[in-house]
Amino acid sequence: MFQQMADGQVASAESAAERAVERLAAASADLRSVALLRADGEVLAATTPNDWAVQAKELWDAAAASGADPQQVHVATEDGEVFAVRSPAGMAAIAVAQRFALASLMFCDLRAALRDLDAGETTSEATARDRT
Repeated sequence: MFQQMADGQVASAESAAERAVERLAAASADLRSVALLRADGEVLAATTPNDWAVQAKELWDAAAASGADPQQVHVATEDGEVFAVRSPAGMAAIAVAQRFALASLMFCDLRAALRDLDAGETTSEATARDRT
């Protein structure tokens, strides 16, 4: 998908992801770290460096081990909580939060960020098709 875009459009998608990550970080005092990933696992933006692609794949694989195709995952431990959401387009948002973060708000914020990015990518894809 991004291979077909002009350099400016790829930069625009990454800029939108960076802004979304900044908004997520500002919106939640409980958030430790967050990343937005493309459907292929490539990190678009993150608050901290990490091997997000590998860890996200492991999280989704573990959740799918039950035979379901999960669209959201919530894991809580004594040290903190992990929230993961996938959009219909396959993009993912992964957040690590303090223990006892409000799950409903975290999922709502992550889904909103993905909806905004999906809408922007759809617009960019249409623009790229119109140019060819």
